[in-house]
Amino acid sequence: MRVGIGYDVHAYGDGDHVTLGGVRIAHTRGVIAHSDGDVALHALCDALLGAMALGDIGEHFPDSDPRWKGADSRRFLRHCGALVQAQGWRFVNADLTILAQVPRVGPHRLLMRQNIADDLGVRIDCINVKATTTEELGALGRSEGLACQAIVLLAHGDIARQNGHDGH
Repeated sequence: MRVGIGYDVHAYGDGDHVTLGGVRIAHTRGVIAHSDGDVALHALCDALLGAMALGDIGEHFPDSDPRWKGADSRRFLRHCGALVQAQGWRFVNADLTILAQVPRVGPHRLLMRQNIADDLGVRIDCINVKATTTEELGALGRSEGLACQAIVLLAHGDIARQNGHDGH
């Protein structure tokens, strides 16, 4: 078994939406980022890469590479999911916590979970997405940006099959 933890944060900037969990959410601000700035998927990618001891998202998709300018972070997640399989690991579950005063995550949570499950090829009940505010404390509480923490559990293919879990 392997556990990975990821964290990502982006400041708000010009724009009319944010992307979270692959869902475009109308908002009064956008995020400052090289890609689409999806903190949920970036944190999840880092958790997956960390669990496999394969570095971090910046090593796989450097912001110095123009190929990733404005990139859809679901592409990053699918790449990380493929690495999990290629390394002989099976995805067990993920738990994500989005930290933001705004936008409200609740109305979009189910679609976020479905996007992540689809991209990783797992059942939706293997993915949890929740949100919290910081009670107006700090930069996130002042609505200067948003962040996400993610944790994943992976099992080696042989172990997962022995325990009756095939990752789907």
